[in-house]
Amino acid sequence: MSQVAESAQSSPSSTSASDASPISLPWVTRLVSMDTVSRNPNFGLIETVRDELRAAGIEATLTHDERGGKWANLFATIPAHDGETNGGVVLSGHTDVVPVDGQQWDSDPFKPEIRGDKLYGRGTCDMKGFIGAALALVPEMQRAKLAKPIHLALSFDEEVGCAGAPLLIADLMKRGVKPDGCIVGEPTSMRPIVAHKGINAYQCCVRGQAAHSSLTPKGLNAIEYAARLICYIRDMADQFREQGPFDELYDVPFTTAQTSTISGGNAINTVPAECRFQFEFRNLPTLDPEPIFARIDQYARETLLPKMLREHPSAAIEITKIAAAPGLDSSEQAAITQLVRALTADQDKRKVAYGTEAGLFSLAGIPSIVCGPGDIQQAHKANEFVALDQLVACERFLQKFIRSMSVSADAH
Repeated sequence: MSQVAESAQSSPSSTSASDASPISLPWVTRLVSMDTVSRNPNFGLIETVRDELRAAGIEATLTHDERGGKWANLFATIPAHDGETNGGVVLSGHTDVVPVDGQQWDSDPFKPEIRGDKLYGRGTCDMKGFIGAALALVPEMQRAKLAKPIHLALSFDEEVGCAGAPLLIADLMKRGVKPDGCIVGEPTSMRPIVAHKGINAYQCCVRGQAAHSSLTPKGLNAIEYAARLICYIRDMADQFREQGPFDELYDVPFTTAQTSTISGGNAINTVPAECRFQFEFRNLPTLDPEPIFARIDQYARETLLPKMLREHPSAAIEITKIAAAPGLDSSEQAAITQLVRALTADQDKRKVAYGTEAGLFSLAGIPSIVCGPGDIQQAHKANEFVALDQLVACERFLQKFIRSMSVSADAH
């Protein structure tokens, strides 16, 4: 029997009763039980959702990446009452989760467990709670006399730089599917988020020349030159912190930059021939990221590399972009912004430093906003959880959303 058609299934293991009783629990726990850490294929989850939707009479379109089709996005449409499938609103979520390696959990992260009034497990907060709530309410979407369609979009590899969603969006554009708006259900405690920063991540490889450490002039120390570039990036970060530009609506009101990983060298008595490090910067959406990277690249090419080449002709600095996602700056006049504000009865203007796929939808001409269950402070941690009342709040929000999209609603 389709879980979309019949939501009454077994509940997760529980150590105490809870007054809250989300109707989405069967879906959420089923999704959390699937290990979709970004390095693992997500196709099992996507197949499950596709098959359940198909059993309910809804066909989904899948877009795959190049890794043998084991990672996939899903896009499905619940049409309007007249059969229209264009326009409407997308409910969007990513299916991948961050690793649990090195974290100390009090329970199996992939065996969701209710303790008190919280559901624990990897992805409960970020962001299978929202996906489960949306899937649980598909029957209500089908029963409603929709004035415009409701779409479901599930992506892969959001946690490693929003790698999956661009394929999904490109497919929509190719097929001529143009939704009117998008709600990305990242954890916001069910409060609308109208803006977030952009994410730009790079890998740098500095190549020098190995030599015995007693003969340092014969070699070229890759770590030392990498350190100079890292310090330059830190100096830029300090400049943004001190000089702005600033937007005080953000918890961190300026553009940030940091080096996050580094490796190099193989022995204390050897001049290191190679050093690799990764760095990122998160720009305010009003700030173009290209000139920021151009400054880093120019320093590497025009200041560091000439010095390195004078020491050894094989010197090189290679910088590769590994992830990028645009910022979001939603218009208050956009219909999707006004709709979510009306449904949540929340007019406060909030902006966040973390990134989402909403910026990608917005860049494609689909006005977007972020609103979903759970607290972002619980995401990526050991003992990640979503409060049960947050799932209930999300379900009520989506039920109001469905009514707002229906013919009988005063506003569509």
